[in-house]
Formats: sequence, structure tokens, C-alpha cells
Amino acid sequence: MGVVVSIVLYNNDRAILSHAISSGLASKSVSKFFLVDNSPTDALKNISDDERIIYIHNPSNPGFGAAHNIAIEQSIEMGADFHLVLNPDVYFNEGTIENIVSYMRGNPEIGNLMPKVLYPNGEIQYLCKLLPTPYDWIGRRFNPFKKLVDKRNQIFELRFTNYDKIMEVPYLSGCFMFLRLSAIKKLGVFDDGIFMYGEETDLCRRLISGGYKTIFYPEATIYHHFEKGSHKSWRLTKIGMQSAIYYFNKWGWFFDKERVNINKRTLQKLRKTD
Repeated sequence: MGVVVSIVLYNNDRAILSHAISSGLASKSVSKFFLVDNSPTDALKNISDDERIIYIHNPSNPGFGAAHNIAIEQSIEMGADFHLVLNPDVYFNEGTIENIVSYMRGNPEIGNLMPKVLYPNGEIQYLCKLLPTPYDWIGRRFNPFKKLVDKRNQIFELRFTNYDKIMEVPYLSGCFMFLRLSAIKKLGVFDDGIFMYGEETDLCRRLISGGYKTIFYPEATIYHHFEKGSHKSWRLTKIGMQSAIYYFNKWGWFFDKERVNINKRTLQKLRKTD
């Protein structure tokens, strides 16, 4: 079995969600497509009648990563090679998944891949990052000095690379995670102690620690509406802060030698090829 896809739902816009689903179903490489619905009601249950769709209503809402884990664990049981964690506001052209599968099969050391991500208007999204420090995740959010934030983003978001080449990046966005399931079987699924925000960082880090690469692959392109909900809602900001605290309690706040070494190695390599 080739690729299984999962989207976690929560009271989504039907038109945007339908576009995401149809993008995935356009690929013949996709054998199953999980919709794990954390919404209070099952109003989205009949959004697609494709036979590959498996709808799971999950109103207890255990969080983003925990809901995806339901699908990932079933993918492993099915014997799939790859699992795509997909956001409900992402869409892409036919052939995108086949392109990525071909690259992943030719590079077995890759545990997770993210393509180039654009806004619907064609502008690039800077979703490649170093492993975060407490400033990057907490301080930067509340820093009133835009010039200082922009200066840090040139490094933290690797903007100096121009996002125009294949890169090994330690922290890739969770909007599109193309995961090698043999790696996930060894290293585990999402840490369900993180309700939302940061679960992808934790998983990328475990993949790297386990000897796999996490790769930015601009030879494939996707589109992401990306509304930055945590910047518009105090509730989501609070969830993001709780996730950051959990993450830094797990990996280390200011004394994190592994983070320092991974980030240093990443910058040295990218600056040499820039």
C-alpha cells in the first residue's frame, strides 16, 4: 500500500475543506483518506462520498496530534509506506503526491518531507525553521520591535536561503507532513501531550535524533490559506503557550545542547550552499 492521508476536522469551512480533500483524492497513489472529526457534531460527515474516505467522529477532541495518531496507527496496521498529515486549508495540483513519493523512494533516509508552501496569491510562506528557543516561540510573539523580529526571522525561518533549493531543515510545518511510516514505527507517533502547536517540532526532532532527515523539497508546491489562528485568538494563543511550555519542559529551556548542535550544523551547511 502506498500513501494514506489524514485531515483533522473542527467546524471547517466546507468549500476550503472540499478543495483539500479533492486534492488528495486526485492522486491514484492515495489508497485511504481519513477524516478525523474533532467537531462537537458530525455535520461534516458526508462531505465526500469517495470510497477511500474513512470518517471518524471524535468529539472528545483530544487535540491535533492525538487525532492524527488515530489515522497514523491504522495506516501502520494497513501496511502503508507513507502517511500524509494534511491541513484542511491546503490544496495542490494533480501529480504532486506522485512527485513526492518518487523522491522519497529514492531517498530512504528521509523521515519527513515538506514541499514549497505558497499562499493562494502565490507569495511564499516561510515555514522552514531552526529548532526553537524560548525567545523564538514565546518572546518573539510579544516583541513590539518589528525590526528585531524581522532580523531574527532571517535566521530562525531560514529566509536567507531564498527557499529555492532542497534543504535539510530541523523544523518543518505541520500543514503538510509526508511521513515515512517505517521511521514512525521506530520512533513513535505525535506526542499527544501537546494539544496543538509544536507537535510537528517534537516529531521532527525525534526523527532527527533517530537518524532520519527532515527535508524541504521545493520541486513540489502546495497552497495553504494559513490564517495564523493563534495570532487572532487569545484562546489559541493560550494553547500555543501551553504547548511551548510542555515542549521546553521535555527538551530543555535554555540549556539544550542537542538543539544548539543541530541548529549550528544546519546553519553551517546552508550558508556553505547559499
